[in-house]
Order: sequence, then structure tokens, then C-alpha cells
Amino acid sequence: MLLYKTQTIKIYNSLSGEKEIFTPIHEGNVGMYVCGPTVYSNVHLGNVRTFMSFDVIFRYFLHLGYKTRYVRNITDVGHIVDDVDDGEDKIAKKARIEQLEPMEVVQQYTVDFHDILNLFNFLPPSIEPTATGHIIEQIEIVKKIIDKGLAYEVNGSVYFDVVKYNKTNNYGILSGRNIDEMLSNTRDLDGQGDKKNAQDFALWKKAEPQHIMRWPSPWSDGFPGWHLECTAMSTKYLGNHFDIHGGGMDLKFPHHECEIAQNQACTGHTPVNYWMHANMLTLNGKKMSKSTGNNILPREIITGESEFLSKAFSPSVARFFMLQAHYRSNLDFTNEAILAAEKGFYRLTEALDRLDEIKPGDTSTLDILSWKQSCYDAMNDDFNSPILIAQLFEGVRFINLLKDNSATLTAGDFKIFETLMRSFTFDVLGLKDEKNIGNNNEKLEGVVHMLISMRNEARANKDFAMSDQIRDQLIALGIQLKDGKDGTNFSIQ
Repeated sequence: MLLYKTQTIKIYNSLSGEKEIFTPIHEGNVGMYVCGPTVYSNVHLGNVRTFMSFDVIFRYFLHLGYKTRYVRNITDVGHIVDDVDDGEDKIAKKARIEQLEPMEVVQQYTVDFHDILNLFNFLPPSIEPTATGHIIEQIEIVKKIIDKGLAYEVNGSVYFDVVKYNKTNNYGILSGRNIDEMLSNTRDLDGQGDKKNAQDFALWKKAEPQHIMRWPSPWSDGFPGWHLECTAMSTKYLGNHFDIHGGGMDLKFPHHECEIAQNQACTGHTPVNYWMHANMLTLNGKKMSKSTGNNILPREIITGESEFLSKAFSPSVARFFMLQAHYRSNLDFTNEAILAAEKGFYRLTEALDRLDEIKPGDTSTLDILSWKQSCYDAMNDDFNSPILIAQLFEGVRFINLLKDNSATLTAGDFKIFETLMRSFTFDVLGLKDEKNIGNNNEKLEGVVHMLISMRNEARANKDFAMSDQIRDQLIALGIQLKDGKDGTNFSIQ
């Protein structure tokens, strides 16, 4: 029997504000759409946490035997700066500053996005569509909304009529906002006068002469509104009505609210059964921000090249740290917190290594079936990874008892226990046993430390060419050196 038939999942639905039993539209199948990155800069750590949450959710559905179609888009039409309807396109702005074609910017940061997610052991989505690849579908949706009388064209731009829509629907159903109180998003901007109502949002924008990214449409040479692309891509690959839509908490309004309105206007029914939102990641108790310097990039955790870190950490340690908090909880990243996570991670993986040393007994003195269901109960309760980790450490306690001959398991029970410990650690949480790479491989450490000594000697002799050559050759091999007040450390990327 498939596992999903024996397990009942409850999902916190942002639409209702309650945990609801998950019932897929089509039995045995899950359709999930998650808003992907706008590729105009390096992916930041908060993005990684959001995508990691949905990576674990995807992994758990697969573990239970669901046939899962996971769609995560790439926004390569850079929506407007500050996500308003007028101004400069984010990708076009980056292209102008760096004197590149917009698609060069897109390619550069799409590659970076994939590299970072691969580094942290993400599964690829089933489909990864791009906004520019679905311009035709977006134009067709605009036509339908105009035909329904819920959008209007002014000077080559098309706007969604929020006030008219709200007469028969609830604009604010997801965010809980009242339409009469939604004037906060309506700064006095150029082009604002084109709208009937300040709350209306752009479905299609006429491109100004200086605007680089543009496409022909029935209304003008222009570009789609930011909210439109996700409606087009989610419905194309998952249908007009699908199971789960996810993203960061910051997307609930206006982005996801507008998606609901667009789809409702097109099809006459709500698009998604379960809306899921991941919470923020802060740094040392403050919001991450490039402008204030309170910021750390994902790769800096692996190299250790950050003023906020005392050393480098492996990708799985960083992943383990993030999964110690529930996806809907705020998580604060500090050096002390990730150091503590590192100890816990190695305690877990070292215990898993000891499984090979355990011999089954004639009787079982541990209740493995109860422990097994406790692991599933954790994930069934809105994908509660910290509770699952707590159950895995209960498994570590079992391993220590078995190793000390203070407890026994029959061959059958031991097989269940070993399989589940490895499955939940590696398949569901997506961790890797990396200690042999960065910690216990004494021969590798010896060679690297020898090269570090040679480099230090070259620097002392002012032979900087040799010093740089050693550093660069180590980098080429994936070994990053970090010079600090306590000497030189290294990490393996």
C-alpha cells in the first residue's frame, strides 16, 4: 500500500488561517506552484530558506508516494522597482548599470540561483518555466479579463479594475485587507492618473521609448504586469484549479492577492485550495539588508568569508540549521546558532554511521512502530521539520542504547528503524553526511595544511606570486582559504 494512503497531512492554509486536512484534487497526485526568483541579483539567504521549505514539502510528498508536479518559475521579465506599476524594470536597470543585454543579466543570475540550490542539495522542480517564455499566455489572459469587463485599456496599458471586481468578489480574501483601506500602495506616481481607481494594478504596461524589454500586444508594444506571469504559468501546467500555491510571506499581498483576483476573473472560481507562506530569516535579530550591511550571502556560509561568521560551515550544516525552525516561524541566523546546529548535525550523522555496527537480537525492547508514527506525525502536522528532528534524536538515543547492548531489536524491527532513520534524514530533510569531506578526512586535511604552511612561508618571504598561485590552485579544486586573526582555515565547496 502506498504510504500516502496511511498518513493524513494537515496544512496551515493562509486563506482560512487554519490547519486543514490535505485532500488533493486528484487522488494520489499533487500539483504545487511556488513563486521563484526574479533573476537580477544573487539569490539571498532568505530566498534559500523559503525554497528549502518547499523543497522539504516536495520531498515528503514524494516519500509518501504522491505523483507530484512541482512548478517553480523564473521571473526573467524584471517587474518594476518596488513592485509598483510605474518606474524602471529591475532587470533592465541592472542591464543598464552593467552595460549588458537584459538576457545576459538573466542568464548570469539564473545560473547563480541553480548553483546555490544545487550546493544546498535541492531537488529540481518538475517544471521551471520562465515569464518570457509565456508572453502569449499572459496576453490571452488579459484578453479574457477585458472580455469579462474587469479590466480596461488606457493609453496602451491595461489595468485590472479592483473596485468593480470587489462588487461580486472579495479582493482581500487572502491578506485580510479591506479595499477601502488599501490606499497605502498608491503613491503619487507618473501614470497613476491612467487608473480609474488607485487600487487597480497593471496587467499590461505600454513600454516607454527607453524601456528595453518589450513585446507586441493588441494594446501596445509593452510588457506584462508582475502578477500576471504566475497566473499564466501556474494554470498552464497545473490547471485552472490546483492543490498548493506557495511563496514567501512577503508575497501574500499584493502578489498572491492579485493572482487570486486574476484567476477568479478568468475562470469564475478560486485557483488554489491551499495557500502556503514561509516566514522571514533575520540576521543577528535584524532584517537582512544590503544597504545597511546586515547581510550574508549563501556562499559566504560555505567559504566562511563573512564578518558575521567565526568559521566556514558545510551546506548540510546550514540546511540543518534552517530546518530546526518551522517554515512558518521567524528564524534568526547568528554565528552561535549555526555553531550549535553544527554540533547537532554531526551528532546525528555520527550516530547513523554506528548503525552498521549494530547486530539484531532475538527480541525488541524498543517500540519502533510508535517511534515511526511519531516521525510521520511530525511531518503530517504542517511539515513540522523541528519536531521531526527531535524524533530523529530520539532515534540517536535508540542507537546509543543498541550499541551499548542496553536495548535490542529483532532483525525486522531493526530494518524498519534503520531505513526510516536514513530516509527521513537524507531523503526527506535532504541532508548529506559531509563529515568525511570537511572534518574526518585526515589525509586531505594534512595535505591542505601543508600547502597553507608553504603559502605562509611564501608570504613571509614576500613571494606573493607563489602565495597567490597556491591559493588560486586550491580554489580551482574547490578548497577555499580564509585568513583570520587566528591563522588560515579552509572549507570545501
